[in-house]
Amino acid sequence: PFPGSHPATSSANILMLSLSELTKQLKDGSLSPEDVFYTYMEKAIDVHKKLNCCTGIILESFEQLKTIHSSKEGLLYGVPVSIKENFDCQNHYTSCGVVINLDQPIQEDSVLVKVLKSQGAIPFVKTNLPQALLNYDCSNPIYGQTVNPHNLQKTSGGSSGGEGALLGGGGSVLGLGSDIGGSIRFPASFCGVCGLKPTAGRLSSKGLKTILPGQKSVLSCPGPMAKDVDSLALFMQAVLCDHMFSLDPTIPPVPFNVQMYQSRKPLRIGYLENDGYTQPSPSMLRGIREVKALLERAGHTLVPYKPPRIKYALHELIVRGVLADGGATMLQKLKGSPVDPALIEQVKPYYLPKWIKKTMSFLLSPVVIIKQISIRSYHDEEELRHYKGNYQDMWDRHFKKAVTGSVGLPVAVQCVALPWHDELCLRFMKEVEELVKESRK
Repeated sequence: PFPGSHPATSSANILMLSLSELTKQLKDGSLSPEDVFYTYMEKAIDVHKKLNCCTGIILESFEQLKTIHSSKEGLLYGVPVSIKENFDCQNHYTSCGVVINLDQPIQEDSVLVKVLKSQGAIPFVKTNLPQALLNYDCSNPIYGQTVNPHNLQKTSGGSSGGEGALLGGGGSVLGLGSDIGGSIRFPASFCGVCGLKPTAGRLSSKGLKTILPGQKSVLSCPGPMAKDVDSLALFMQAVLCDHMFSLDPTIPPVPFNVQMYQSRKPLRIGYLENDGYTQPSPSMLRGIREVKALLERAGHTLVPYKPPRIKYALHELIVRGVLADGGATMLQKLKGSPVDPALIEQVKPYYLPKWIKKTMSFLLSPVVIIKQISIRSYHDEEELRHYKGNYQDMWDRHFKKAVTGSVGLPVAVQCVALPWHDELCLRFMKEVEELVKESRK
């Protein structure tokens, strides 16, 4: 145990608390910030030893803990929060897994880290990501490979894979990630936790580093990751505050709409089983159908939906928007540095266009929230033997191979809402969460 920690306090009981329960007990004094901080610090280190999910301890958190009692006003008072490595934290590196970025420590916290601290949260560890953030795996030459908390032979996903693994392993109660084409959503689904990709521009990106600056049409954005949907909502309520709006005037001053999140009006919901580009695995399709049936029984209206012009949207809009410079900036950053094996073929100029067209189909995955609703079964594994995909090409064969052997891993669904309706999307996700819990009783 750390010096000053409280072994008399039951760490197991603290780790079992939801974020809403934790904040309540911190506010009323049932738990002290020290109890919670040292419990999660020790658990994070333990999880990291198994999964290699953290890039470092934020040593300033120990100093922040000493002064935390001066104010209990923040919505996240005393809550340890894990931070993805590409968010600036003072006196720490923001490398994005690229060696050239290890030139000097950052001099100032990112806006969201500042806002989290002002709300009483304690950023305590930084978490791993793939090199250049352009991978759905999670490894880089600086910090190594992060693995899945449910199966050490599988990936945690990327690019917020360190966050997903740490949360899925129980080493954090709330995390800060980022997403452009699935970087919160994939790790959340792989690791069995929740994640929200908010509307781009809803939260400040000042101090959020990217390897591809200048993107305008397809934007990376920060978002929370946690164990349940209420935690995501509490994060959004905490950071959508006057302090963030003053630190970043480019963000519209729109606070969290609690009434929209708590509404109970029946919803009209479109559902998607196959977008015509990437055929879902049997477990994914089962998950969609199970949730569809639960939502219909609860009084919601479900209608089939098929996205138009999917190839054009993927190749001409999304990929060109992400890599508008043809990957020149990324290649320059990687020049002369070790390149991660998972990325090495992708950064060869002659192969880059082929890689983009073939393996970034997940970019078209709908946004915004991922929620675990089941686990992969032996029946799913049997059904996978008959999987052919939409094109029956090498990429469909690679997909089948990658999914094989995943019995016991989480199965998730994704919920989407219109831009600037993040609260309604969270409400939709909360509905799914409650219906799935009820169906298991």
